[in-house]
Amino acid sequence: MIKPLHDSSPTPSSSFLARRSLIAALAASPALPALAQFRVEVTGVGLTQLPIALVPFKGQDASPQKISAIVQADLERSGQFRGVDASGQVMDEASRPDLNLWRQRTADSVVGGSVTRLADGRYSVLFRLWDVVRGQDLGGQSYTVPQGDLRLAAHRIADFVYEKLTGEKGIFSTRIAYVTKGGRYTLWVADADGENAQAALTSPEPIISPRWSSNGGQLAYVSFESRKPVVYVHNVASGQRRLVANFRGNNSAPGWSPDGGTLAVTLSRDGGSQLYTISSNGGEAKRLTQSNSIDTEPVYSADGGTIYFVSDRGGAPQIYKMGAGGGNPTRVTFTGTYNISPSVSADGRWLAYISRVGGAFKLHVMELSTGSVSAITDTSADEKPSFAPNSKLIAYATQLGGREALMTTTLDGKIKARLAGQAGDIREPDWGPFQKQ
Repeated sequence: MIKPLHDSSPTPSSSFLARRSLIAALAASPALPALAQFRVEVTGVGLTQLPIALVPFKGQDASPQKISAIVQADLERSGQFRGVDASGQVMDEASRPDLNLWRQRTADSVVGGSVTRLADGRYSVLFRLWDVVRGQDLGGQSYTVPQGDLRLAAHRIADFVYEKLTGEKGIFSTRIAYVTKGGRYTLWVADADGENAQAALTSPEPIISPRWSSNGGQLAYVSFESRKPVVYVHNVASGQRRLVANFRGNNSAPGWSPDGGTLAVTLSRDGGSQLYTISSNGGEAKRLTQSNSIDTEPVYSADGGTIYFVSDRGGAPQIYKMGAGGGNPTRVTFTGTYNISPSVSADGRWLAYISRVGGAFKLHVMELSTGSVSAITDTSADEKPSFAPNSKLIAYATQLGGREALMTTTLDGKIKARLAGQAGDIREPDWGPFQKQ
């Protein structure tokens, strides 16, 4: 239960997509513990960051989760905030902060709160946000949650703070999906910071290309359990799934339409890999592309009117776009000779993709209105970018220090966070939509 305290403000379907073969690489990876957890390591300095103090919540030492630390990590990972030392201070949601003290510590805002275990075993979490510069109470909320939802409560606090101070919606209570191999292939659903990972599906055969539906209730993915790639849609809450595409040949690379009613997929049923659309409940497929090339990795724009995809019709893989109903494709990427894995931001401004540069695979971001392109990583084995639903961060997989890593980055590449697993091969992250409160 959540209530306000006070609110004063208004697939690899072709050879050119197999540069890090998921099947071969995952098979050689070490086992992943069933309850693998991640830690967040934030690096880099942004040009403009809001200084905020998170006072340790009263009672949190007796809580299974350190709420204030989770909130601070969320905010710092966004690239918009810089934590201010709050050591030695005592404050909860009922306290009026010593504004002079926090001004001396250069904090523009401060958060205090409390965590209390109730008689029924649930926890009461309360907090309040203050604008130090203006001396204003910016409001707060209360949460009554079971122990298992304490992290979710912390993420929602971070969402509240982020929105109040930036005017934009926070993404900390959203989820990510990704695949690992640890003896068996596992499709995981985790918090946006990589913690609280839950297995949605395990299989002895490869699982690839997980993609969230726009309502966050379903995941489409490709499974090899029938000894060839077929497309399923999986209900995350119930665990039930349905077979959507199992035509002759390969069925791969599902991409959801914004209304959740349609999947764009890559099929080879008529010879070659071409793009089709199919109802998310299955049925007959409608062919979109007519070429002798490999067309794959379709993704819809947020308004549903455009499909971006990868094709080697020009001789090497590049990203193209066309109308959602088909038509003549237009080439989008011109920098570099090998560009794959498109992801379009929800605000329609940005295209993230992977470009091969001198043998290295690097994450790039293009501003679609100008065509301006930036390489934003210094790693060399990046794959599968996916935008956060507020278009401000990108999740991707890469290799750091010889280990697979799940990462997030700001669009300028200045703030990166490693969500590092203890073991296992992490692949193909997909960032889910905003969660309903």
